[in-house]
Amino acid sequence: MGDNAADAGRVRNVFSGTAHGPVIQAEVIEGGVWIEAHRPQQPVPRQVPSGSPQFVDREPVLAEIDGWVGDGGGMAVLSGLPGVGKSATVRRWAQGERGRFPGGEFYLDFAELRAQAGGDVSAGVSRCLRALGVEDRYLPESLGELTGLLRTMTADKRVLMVLDDVTEPAQVRALVPGAPGSVVLATSQSVLGELLDDGARLMPLEPLSPEHGLQLLRRLCGAERIDAGGEGAAERIVASCGGLPVALQVAAARLVMHPRLPVAALADELADDRRRLDALRRGGERTVSAVFGVAYAGLSGPAARLYRLLGLHPGRRWDVASAAAAAGTTPDAAAEQLDVLEAASLVARAADGRYEFHDLVRLHAREQAASEDDEDERTAAAARIVDHLLTRAAQADLAVMGGRMRIGAYTDRLGEADRATAFPGRREALDWLDTWRGELLSAQQTAAEHGWHRRVWELAEALTALFLNRRYLNDWVRSGDLGARHAAADGNPAAEARLRALLSRPLMDRDELRRARGELETAVARADESGHTLLRASVREFHGRYWDRCDPARAVTTYEEAMVFYRAAGDDRGIAIGRYFMGCALHAVGRTGEAQTALQDAYDAFMGLDDRRMGARALAALGGVLRDLGQVAEAVAALEEAAAMLRERGAVHYEAQVCETLAELAEERGDREQQRRCLMRALEIYEAGGGPRAAELRRGLAGADATEPAHRPQGAEGDGAGGA
Repeated sequence: MGDNAADAGRVRNVFSGTAHGPVIQAEVIEGGVWIEAHRPQQPVPRQVPSGSPQFVDREPVLAEIDGWVGDGGGMAVLSGLPGVGKSATVRRWAQGERGRFPGGEFYLDFAELRAQAGGDVSAGVSRCLRALGVEDRYLPESLGELTGLLRTMTADKRVLMVLDDVTEPAQVRALVPGAPGSVVLATSQSVLGELLDDGARLMPLEPLSPEHGLQLLRRLCGAERIDAGGEGAAERIVASCGGLPVALQVAAARLVMHPRLPVAALADELADDRRRLDALRRGGERTVSAVFGVAYAGLSGPAARLYRLLGLHPGRRWDVASAAAAAGTTPDAAAEQLDVLEAASLVARAADGRYEFHDLVRLHAREQAASEDDEDERTAAAARIVDHLLTRAAQADLAVMGGRMRIGAYTDRLGEADRATAFPGRREALDWLDTWRGELLSAQQTAAEHGWHRRVWELAEALTALFLNRRYLNDWVRSGDLGARHAAADGNPAAEARLRALLSRPLMDRDELRRARGELETAVARADESGHTLLRASVREFHGRYWDRCDPARAVTTYEEAMVFYRAAGDDRGIAIGRYFMGCALHAVGRTGEAQTALQDAYDAFMGLDDRRMGARALAALGGVLRDLGQVAEAVAALEEAAAMLRERGAVHYEAQVCETLAELAEERGDREQQRRCLMRALEIYEAGGGPRAAELRRGLAGADATEPAHRPQGAEGDGAGGA
């Protein structure tokens, strides 16, 4: 209502701000109200790339897929040589079935997954769940739980799952959807006969017949050009290409790029077995390699050099800047040569806008580098690429983690130009680290192979900016272990201590507690050896978090040791973090009075540092202590204020936990309305993020009275000074 007489009888109904669920605005409602939370509308995944417009002789295969999967769904596995057209065929089928799968069309390239995440099937299932709206923090850790969640979330509507370049049956089995009528199409160089037991149809894909190979060549080059080439010349090209579409496409690109090149001359080049076999030695795949060699022979000097050096690039993909680093040229020059390579069909643009090689082309480029560039040139190119990626990782680390403690000097080495091209925000930097994860890990491995110890461990430290926020546990363990070993080889005890302490985090997440303890004990010893005061505090904080899991009483003692060093270093945020974890540990062992003091001190310190996110977490933990002390009103006030602060900072995951605790307190007081309100808020948050906890809360809200939610104490999960 208005505040004066002029406003009498007029109702103002205004909403502003951010809501994570349903909003009701009303003055008077007659009768009862039922509120049901729904997740925000999630776009239906349509991930399968479009098929090639130049597509011949696969209609029988498409018809066979149609006949096998029909309306009842099913699984088909296309196998054959690289470049035979497996991916193009399944994409073409999917393109013709648009709209048939209301639950979504998913696409996974297992060659990319193998390069970026060690072939981890879990990474593929996680990608599908993210496409369905599940946020990283709600992804289960085990493969069994991930596949169960995927089948649950695909149980209601038909979906299409296209799986490219699988190498083992488990990769397919883990991604079978839950809804009847769904279709799984997989491609593989192997037959994967084990999938017969799963009802799969095995479809070996043969090379194109001479007739259809010629048809494809005419489409790519134009019938006039091919017909003018002389009797039998085009047929000889098709024969030399062995009917592989990828080979025919590269041969056609050579003709298109060089209009004066006679078709017969190209046919003669391809017909020379000695030149063809020398182009690439890889068993029965020499015919494909020969076509790559012919295309390479037609490149200009600068394009050919870039092609060779890109064969040394770590990981699967690169952009213009990393190509420029490889060649030691300007980005403009690299972009011009990449256009030449793309026109020659030797590189392609990936879905994310970067460039990539076909695996066989990459091997060909690498062999050309080995034969044409001396070792010093190859080593210098590898060093330039690794340093470029380390510089970008440094920029991202700064944007994500701010002024956290670092042992490496990689951020200090950034010049004005580097800082000018830094990331606009934390989210963009984190996404970049995620996208380039495979290349950064490969760069670390390249540095290790060359014995560049500092580069290895600095990359490991920079990558923790990603791993602390998006927990790729297996990659983190591999990177951290490699970095720690090379820090030791570099004679840098501080770097070794830092990396071994950080390594304890993924090890504990994987329940490898014995190994985590060993890493932490070594970290403490190396930190003490280094004499680095803040580092000595940090590794003890990590050690305390280990004891939180195994011996809470000992955790208290360890945090006390950390606090001595934090105070000596004069690190105010470290002191606040230490007090927070100390308070949580004291609460866990029943020393509630001391816990209250520690958490109040931590809260005051965080607020003094204007760190409202951690201040809210300390206040929430303090609310739990007040509850156990019987000070219920004070506990409710602290928890409500903490929830509001967390909402303000966007830390809604922690807010949801606080809401559940407030719901428990409301139930204890018999306040069913408040209990329901708090549970609804928690549900809204979990629903928005696709969290599995949402299902439990929905069940609790289904009856007239909510069932008792599981107790979630405000504990010591989350950030530490060592990870900040």
